[in-house]
Amino acid sequence: MESGSSNLSILAPPVFDGENYQAWAVRMQAYMEGCDYWEVIEEDYEVTPLPKNPTMNQIKMHNERTTRKTKARSCLYASVSPAIFNRIMAFGSTKEIWDYLKVDYQGDERIKSMKVLNLIREFERLQIKESESIKEYSDKLIDIANKVRVLGADLSDSKLVQKILISVLEKYEATIVSFENTKDLTQLRVVELISALQAKELRRLMRQKGSIERSIEGALKATMQQGEKGEERKWDGKKSDCNSGLETVAKGNSTENYNKYSSCKYCRKQNHPHFRCWRRPDVKCRRCNLMGHIERFCKESKISSRVEYML
Repeated sequence: MESGSSNLSILAPPVFDGENYQAWAVRMQAYMEGCDYWEVIEEDYEVTPLPKNPTMNQIKMHNERTTRKTKARSCLYASVSPAIFNRIMAFGSTKEIWDYLKVDYQGDERIKSMKVLNLIREFERLQIKESESIKEYSDKLIDIANKVRVLGADLSDSKLVQKILISVLEKYEATIVSFENTKDLTQLRVVELISALQAKELRRLMRQKGSIERSIEGALKATMQQGEKGEERKWDGKKSDCNSGLETVAKGNSTENYNKYSSCKYCRKQNHPHFRCWRRPDVKCRRCNLMGHIERFCKESKISSRVEYML
């Protein structure tokens, strides 16, 4: 016991800052019980003075009880914020400090009833969001239920189960119907229901992820196939001699070049693009300096060459 309490005392006590007193009180009581200090608050004993000529056992007991009271008060001092410490530093005993915090922050029965009522309203109004997971939603409900229970009211697991069943999204309807057909909902545990809904949620996420991956893979495969068709020509498997092969290649190249361009809008031929046509109106002959043709088709050059031949 002594070794266990000494190990626990190494851990820092939970600090109370004025919020959520009920949860802090439960944790603090468990901490002080582990450190063997709770007897000081629970019994609020007084250390009797030593008699004349005390025995060794009496001295030891007196020192232990005195030390325990001092350590319990120091523990409470260390477990509150500086603002709260200024309010409790005037109290002499640990019991007075504990009772003051209880009255000031927990309140009387009327205040406790109001807190319970507000928590029940929050519990009933809470609804799951579309972007919220089952764990996030169930954690909120369980946190409210625990606060209600600490205040002394009862919020049973069956109410938690009912709340989850009527408030989850439509995509979990199949799981809920399965429970209704196979389980007694009054005996259904919260953990069992949450685990089933989380499993359903995980399967949906995995299917969505797999669908996205297949879509990306299909798009990449289609892109690669289009690239291969544009870069490679498939062999038809037939044998041919060199001449026929050359003729086929030449024919293929000519056909490919022929079909490479659409009809030129100036000369109606398909072996060149329109911006390279020698008959386009914006081209200028360097021989006669006239527009609409190049030197190769210049009439003046043909006439001059004939004259030179006749001479």
